[in-house]
This record gives sequence, structure tokens and C-alpha cells, in this order.
Amino acid sequence: MDPPPPQPPPPHPCNPYGAGHGGGEMPYQDADHRLRALAGRAEGFGRHAIGGLHGAVYHVTSLQDDGRGSLREACRAAEPLWIVFEVSGTIHLQSYLRVASHKTIDGRGQRVVLTGKGLQLKSCHHVIVCNLMFEGGRGHDVDGIQIKPGSTNIWIDRCTLADYDDGLIDITRQSTDITVSRCHFARHDKTMLIGADPTHIGDRCIRVTIHHCFFDGTRQRHPRLRFGKVHLYNNYTRNWGIYAVCASVEAQVVSQCNIYEAGGGPPKKTTVFKYMPEKAGDREDVVAGLVRSEGDAFLNGALPCLIGGPAPGAQEAVFRPEHYYPRWTMEPASPALKDTIQLCAGWQPVPRPPDEC
Repeated sequence: MDPPPPQPPPPHPCNPYGAGHGGGEMPYQDADHRLRALAGRAEGFGRHAIGGLHGAVYHVTSLQDDGRGSLREACRAAEPLWIVFEVSGTIHLQSYLRVASHKTIDGRGQRVVLTGKGLQLKSCHHVIVCNLMFEGGRGHDVDGIQIKPGSTNIWIDRCTLADYDDGLIDITRQSTDITVSRCHFARHDKTMLIGADPTHIGDRCIRVTIHHCFFDGTRQRHPRLRFGKVHLYNNYTRNWGIYAVCASVEAQVVSQCNIYEAGGGPPKKTTVFKYMPEKAGDREDVVAGLVRSEGDAFLNGALPCLIGGPAPGAQEAVFRPEHYYPRWTMEPASPALKDTIQLCAGWQPVPRPPDEC
């Protein structure tokens, strides 16, 4: 069945941070004009991800877990591939689906749901995952998308993730230069873990950008970060069950123009930024992380909790995104932005673009 026609995004207000930080529109508005226009187009730390840009187009024709024409057959191939789907439906994964380097898994044009297990991006590079649904992952340590160890240049865009036994997206074990954008997270507890545990000091290299995502009533970890650097902008987080964002050992979080709307409960949960002190494996001091909030909106009684966090002046020690990439598309934290994120985050009924050179 052909997907319904896409809905146009509503207009946006002007960007308050100037032309150097992006324009007054949603990011990637022209990325659906050509099939491979996604390559190298991510904003933020994952901006160099090209996926299967230089490979052939692989057409998934089977919803079976494995075999000819299956997604698993495409993902394990050694060569670069741009993977598209000729069928809609549910793929019941019996085991983690391991994704090799230089792959684009492009769900535009179909409605494909992965269930049972999830994707495993293990020691791989240049992977783009776009416009898929993940729901109902079962088993010990089963995540929707698991990124470890040492994976780099990853972009997760326009995916809907819900109801896994462990995390929805986990980024650990020295995986870095990753962007998660326009995703919808729902019906889940431990949503996104970045940085494995205090003994994995190699995770100091982790760098992740999360933008235009909708954290919709998930309980915690939006994200929880250890050691690394995370840039959050233009996300909408509502009705969390414990806290919104957690800065654990040595974490650095930049939160810009996000919307945090308290709810959940009863009682209603209001803590936005939580600090969890831990001892790094090579240090004696027990420390939490740092958060710098700029232009965020705190609604319905949400409490940023910045005063009760790090010592005065510590926010200035948090990294500056502009030292790592020159621009990003950011809007004020406004009611218009909240409406747009709810409409545009997650799987979208967009047609598959033509593959034109």
C-alpha cells in the first residue's frame, strides 16, 4: 500500500541566535528531493556521516528475518549500500541486526517496523538510519539501537522508538560523532544512555548532538550522559517520570532552546536537570557533570535545578558547540516549535525520493 501524502511543516519564527547558528526553518527541508541528499547533511557531531553514498541501491523485498531480499542480508554486506524498501510491514528480528559500515537504511516510502530485537552498530562507521519504527524489543540488554564499541559518524533521523526491555538508543564504549534528530520516543523507561559506566573512561571521547526530538512521556534519560559532550537543541520533553536530563561523572551538556514541560505522576515530576555524582575509574574524586542552559523553556512548573547542581561559574567550563561545528538550525523555544516537533518527529509518510545523480 502506498503511504499517504506527507504533510507540510508549519512555518517557524526567526532564529534568535543569528545567521551563524542557522536559519529560520526546520533543518533538512530539501533532503527529501533526492534519495542520497541525506549523505553528509546531518547537523552537529554526526555531520560527516555519508552512509552508503558510494554504493549501489539495495531493494528490500522480504519482511523475513534473513534470506534473499531481507534487511539482514543487506546490512551484513561488506560493500557500501543504500538500502530502500519495496514492502511495508513488520520485521520480527530473532537476534540483533548487525549493521556493517557504509550503510544507509532508508525507510522513506514505506512503513517498516522492527520488533523483537534492534539494530546493533558495532565497530562500524558512516551509518545513516532514517524513517523506521522500533517497537517491542524483548530480552536482556535489548536496545532499539545499540551503538558500541568505537563506532563513528552515525546519523539516526526520523525514527519512532518505543517499548524496549532496555534502552531505546544506547551510545557507549568510545562511540562518537553521532547525531540523533527528529526522533519520537514514547512508552519507555530508560530512554537514552550515553556513556556506559564510570569505569569506561575511554568514553571521554563521546560527542553527540540531539535535536528536534520528541521525548513523549518517557520516564528518564533524555539523555543520561557520562564523560562525553552532548548538544541538545530544539527538543520537546514532556511528562517525564523521574527527571529530564542527567549529567553524571564528567558529563558536559549544552541545552539550547529546548522545551521542558513537567507532568507525569502523580505526583507531578518537575526536575529537569539532575546531577548524579560518580567516581571515574582513574580518579579518586566523586563528581557529577555540568549543564549549561541557554534559551530553554520550562513549562508547567518544570524546575531547571541549575542552582543546586555544579558550583557557581562551572557552567562556563562546558564546551561551546561553535568550537566544533559552524552552524545549526535553531528556533526559539516557543509554542510554534512545540507544535512542529510533535508533527515532524518520528516516522513520516514521505515518499521515497528519486535516485538522481
